[in-house]
Parts: sequence; structure tokens; C-alpha cells
Amino acid sequence: MSKHEKINYVEFPAHDLEGTKAFFVAAFGWSFVDYGPDYTAFSDEGLDGGFYRSELKATTDRGSALIVLRSDTLEEAQARVTAAGGQIVKPIFSFPGGRRFHFLEPSGNELAVWSEVGS
Repeated sequence: MSKHEKINYVEFPAHDLEGTKAFFVAAFGWSFVDYGPDYTAFSDEGLDGGFYRSELKATTDRGSALIVLRSDTLEEAQARVTAAGGQIVKPIFSFPGGRRFHFLEPSGNELAVWSEVGS
């Protein structure tokens, strides 16, 4: 598939870069590369991206796009998010085709995790 003019990268604001990095490492096993004190990047997580220092936050109630991660073990993913310091804002619920939950990471950005029906 051509990568020409396809979604390639996503950036999030983060007032707590260190806390955000620690959260994603603990909850999902991500790794980061720092580019100065105000930016950190992740790659090979389905979509590459980064976090930049900012007091803003991306949440659906403010009109932000929702980034959704996929998991084969939804309950385990929710437990890891909680153990890593994430806040569950919508516990696991069903929708046509699957189940998901929404969470806030330490900088207040809202993301979700979903699984197919039966996962």
C-alpha cells in the first residue's frame, strides 16, 4: 500500500512529559526518544507520533479526535492502564463489532482501547 498522503504521525500535548512517558512504558511497553526537553517521540506503535510540552490536553469533550489502541486482552489492558496511573473515564462497554474503554493518561489526554467481540 502506498504511504503517499496517508496518515503518518500524531502529536499530543503533554504538561507532564516524564509522567506521560512512564505511563505508556508501564501500561503498553512503548519506548521513547527525546528530542530536547520539550518533545519525546514514539515509533512502531501502529502509528508513529510524539508528545510536546503544553498545558493543553486532547479530549473528546473538547472536540479532539479519539486515538484508539487495539488489544487482544481488554480487561488486562484496562488493569495495566489503572496500575500505571491512568484514569478510566468510560469503563469497558460494548458497541457493534467490539468492546472498548476510554482513559486519561497523566497529562490528561483521552485515548481508548478496543477489542473485537470475543476477545
